[in-house]
Amino acid sequence: FHAVIWPCQLMGYQGLNLPTDVPANQFVTFKGDKASASRGVGRSIGWYTDRLQPDAIRFAITSSLPEQNDTDLSDEEIIRRVNDELVATWGNLVNRVMAMVAKHCDGRVPPGGPHTPSDQALLAGIDAALADTAQYITRVELRAGLRRAMDGAQSVNSYLNAEEPWKAIKNDRERGEAILSTALNAIAGLNVAFSPYLPFSSARLAAMLGLPEPTAWMRPTIEDGSRLGPVEPLFSKLDDDALDGQAGG
Repeated sequence: FHAVIWPCQLMGYQGLNLPTDVPANQFVTFKGDKASASRGVGRSIGWYTDRLQPDAIRFAITSSLPEQNDTDLSDEEIIRRVNDELVATWGNLVNRVMAMVAKHCDGRVPPGGPHTPSDQALLAGIDAALADTAQYITRVELRAGLRRAMDGAQSVNSYLNAEEPWKAIKNDRERGEAILSTALNAIAGLNVAFSPYLPFSSARLAAMLGLPEPTAWMRPTIEDGSRLGPVEPLFSKLDDDALDGQAGG
């Protein structure tokens, strides 16, 4: 349809741009069978959005896109990806950093201070993740782009575990504040990378960071001393029975 019929319809109107790249995927299956409303195989997107946050279902589906091979989608896999990846990696990172800033810095962006090599390496890595994610999206390798952004989030978690700002802020306040400032700027960059995948939570996080919604594909700089918005979890962890119910057409 998109490679033959749709271009012909566009040509009939004249003056309209024709598609130049028509990416094709394989099939999403449910317990090994292709989705079919008439046969009751699978569930509609509407059924899932009634039960999940929009960005949660976007994340779970993008993580399982059948770009090269058929991909079987199960409720158990959706719940696992949301809880073990989206909530545990990205959501927890945002919450722990924002909570520390609220507790130790009165909810304001702390001074960056002199950057150590580890600080510089982290921000350079986030910039590289942004560039790589853009390339994947341009090639319509959406699953790989999302994975690259998640790798960036994991790098910030590793940085925090190594630098331990919760200890540094008590023993060397300047260094502790610099770590938190670096982490905030890294999160701001990752929020841009995640924005095509998680538009709703990205808008909320931008407001929490005191930034406008992402519009440019680059890491924004958060001004020292700027007031952060109220800290609230971006995502909700799912119960094991969150998707129990009859299949819908």
